[in-house]
Amino acid sequence: MNHVASNALGEGVPPRKSALQSSAAAMLLCVSILSITSSASVADESGISFWLPGLYGSLSATPTTPGWSVATIYYHTSVNASGAAAASREFQVGRFSPTVNINLNLSLSGQADLQFIAPTYTFAEPVLGGQFSATLAGVWGRNAASIAGTLTGPLGNTFGGFLQDALVSYGDLYPTLKLKWNSGVHNYMIYGAGDIPVGDYNPSRLANIGIGHGAIDFGAGYTYLNPATGTEFSGVGGFTYNFKNPDTQQQSGIDFHFDWGVSQFLSKQVFVGFVGYAYQQVTDDFGQPAVLGGFRSRVLGMGPQIGYIFPIGSNQAFLGLKGYAEFDAANRPSGWNTWLTFAISEAVPTTVTPTRHLITK
Repeated sequence: MNHVASNALGEGVPPRKSALQSSAAAMLLCVSILSITSSASVADESGISFWLPGLYGSLSATPTTPGWSVATIYYHTSVNASGAAAASREFQVGRFSPTVNINLNLSLSGQADLQFIAPTYTFAEPVLGGQFSATLAGVWGRNAASIAGTLTGPLGNTFGGFLQDALVSYGDLYPTLKLKWNSGVHNYMIYGAGDIPVGDYNPSRLANIGIGHGAIDFGAGYTYLNPATGTEFSGVGGFTYNFKNPDTQQQSGIDFHFDWGVSQFLSKQVFVGFVGYAYQQVTDDFGQPAVLGGFRSRVLGMGPQIGYIFPIGSNQAFLGLKGYAEFDAANRPSGWNTWLTFAISEAVPTTVTPTRHLITK
């Protein structure tokens, strides 16, 4: 796919659509970079998951311009939880024995401000007829959490109090490999991602940036993009397998996640739309305290998005903002989160038609 200006938006697009085509392709270059980071924040063991819902969104499956690109994402989240989701943190930090049967009356609050940095290289040569890319993302920032309330034990003993923690540090590394294919207005993608657990993690802390264990994630996505109307919608689904946490001897269950986005170009530089996600743990955790049971987690989220494309020298840049309000949560903190993204990539190549010289004899 050497000519992304045509292939990314559909083969055989008439020349009169080139303005929309070029701007949309430029956005694809930038927005697609958003789909390479993963979670250092909020389900599963202690309400913490590898996958960060909302990671994928609009234009996720669309091919991009070959070469280097980089995205930086500021992610802010504010969440709350109660009952088992809050009590699991008390067990994590060792304040209560996991064999004790208790009634849960706790509230958990958390807030994170994280910065993801994600360089990507997209290969020019096709792989299995598709476009292959590789990413290695990292994260740093601040995570804070607090717990308040009471626990009542089997003998009627009640424990109360307030516990808080905050950490400014670095997180895990997240490699991602993708293959993308284009057929007219239809775009397809498969991906594989993982967690390399090198981030700052301590099981006795309420707040961590790393998650303390490895994970692998596989999935597929689809994007419909019509350059004639500027209309787009995307969906990406996948499954996460979590490895055992060697510090806690707990293992989170298998997770299913589905991210989606719809957008509309208002001009060749601006688009608006909506994004959303669904997250559901499909198998039980292992090694959790008996009172928490399988501790399967769930959350839904939805919100608006807006994006702006502009040139920086000979490169293309993208600035985007999206936000989610969460609902229908179970066994995980929930609230709201926002993503502010700046991405830069090589400009869409311009197809040049060679000048034909008339030769006479």
